[in-house]
Amino acid sequence: MADEDDPLAWETLESDVAYACPGFDIRHEDVRLPDGTKTDFDYLSESESVVVLPFTEDGDVVVIEEWRQAVSRVSRGLPVGGVEPEDDDLEASARRELTEETGYEAARVSHLTTVEPANGIADSVLHYFVAHGCVPTGKQELDHNESIRPTTTTFDALKEEIETDGVYDGRTALGVLYYEAFGN
Repeated sequence: MADEDDPLAWETLESDVAYACPGFDIRHEDVRLPDGTKTDFDYLSESESVVVLPFTEDGDVVVIEEWRQAVSRVSRGLPVGGVEPEDDDLEASARRELTEETGYEAARVSHLTTVEPANGIADSVLHYFVAHGCVPTGKQELDHNESIRPTTTTFDALKEEIETDGVYDGRTALGVLYYEAFGN
């Protein structure tokens, strides 16, 4: 996607990891701006992720309630997880994350959209999927640092929670609103 020939493009002179931890890195880059000015730029770097909007066979939405240390509370939202190197494709990632975080499996999964949610400060890429015909088939397989409780709600109730500030997770709000606007 990079277009080095665009007159707005910055030239990266040096790039290294300033800080690394499980889940993301902070990258530091020395750059040259289009006017020739040299400066530096730092950003959060993380692997691509999938966000799943899962519908049960009855049409309810499977949501998760997860402890989020950064905001010190339980956050309600959609299953989200990183794309693993061994995943055959993004749909496989979506299916895996849905099962790991909720214990549900989907009859069919389709791509909804892909976004860069904060491309001014991060290289994050979110691939949204809609999963239909989800049924509980097993237990969760949570990562060591995940505390997740799956539950279900209606799509209308989830939209209302977003509207009335009951859901703060931006990934969830975007997925639900995108689905409402454009469907799948």
